[in-house]
Amino acid sequence: MSEETPRRKKVTIRELQRKMRDDEQIVQMAIYDYRSAVIADRLGIDILCVSDTGGMILFGHQSTVTVSFDEVMMMSKAIDRGSKYGLRMVDMPYWSFHVSPEQAVENAGKFVHQANAEVMKCEGNQHHAKNIEAIVKAGIPVQGHIGITPMRMPQLGGFIAQGKTSDRAKELIDDAWAMVDAGCFSIMCEVTTEEVCEYLAETLPVPVISLGAGNKAHGVHIITSDLLHLYEEHVPRHSKIYTDLIPIMEDVFIRYRDEVRERVYPGPEHTVYMPPEELKKFAEAMDWKSKL
Repeated sequence: MSEETPRRKKVTIRELQRKMRDDEQIVQMAIYDYRSAVIADRLGIDILCVSDTGGMILFGHQSTVTVSFDEVMMMSKAIDRGSKYGLRMVDMPYWSFHVSPEQAVENAGKFVHQANAEVMKCEGNQHHAKNIEAIVKAGIPVQGHIGITPMRMPQLGGFIAQGKTSDRAKELIDDAWAMVDAGCFSIMCEVTTEEVCEYLAETLPVPVISLGAGNKAHGVHIITSDLLHLYEEHVPRHSKIYTDLIPIMEDVFIRYRDEVRERVYPGPEHTVYMPPEELKKFAEAMDWKSKL
């Protein structure tokens, strides 16, 4: 680190509130592996969110609903090992906080105790507010997640933008306020109309984060694999592919495959050899005539 580069400070909820007041954008990313966490953390990402989407990218799940608690825990521990400064957030997986306040608190506590997580993210609506409030009262901060909530895709009719009618927009506003009243320190809007997200950013007392909901919020959340096109099956409209890693990976894999088949790799520069005198003794001992 150069003398001109200020040492990074730990991101806290208080710092997020300052950014909100000062109109400084909050940068939030879905991170689910150690190396990505290391890179994101050293580059100043504010919030590293262990997203259950990682279960689809890393483990091949077809939806986030089937991603297990243990799989999210595994990813959470990796992110803890790879970060020092960013706020470590865990996206609580399906059915981990839905049954009761007691279940919600117990599972959130496990992420804090076992994976050193600092805050949770809970998808849902006003009907989940009671369980979310229990987590907050237990001393674990929560970011509420409204709009397209992947755990409730069948109820929402699929991956369809939310808040396009006045009535649905009002429901989303009620959902957001219910979560704020439950004590959430932040609200994330996933694929709501920009107008809904903008209204919430203007009226809620907490930072509002946009995921595919325009750029009028206090910050933006993106999924790492979307930035790099690592999930080929679907590219959301709201995601921007900054670099397509698939062709790069394919090129490397093809070259490796072909060089192995042609016995080009590994070459002499990648190989360890016995000293000549030791090789001679070894060949004599083993009657390895081709090496004598």
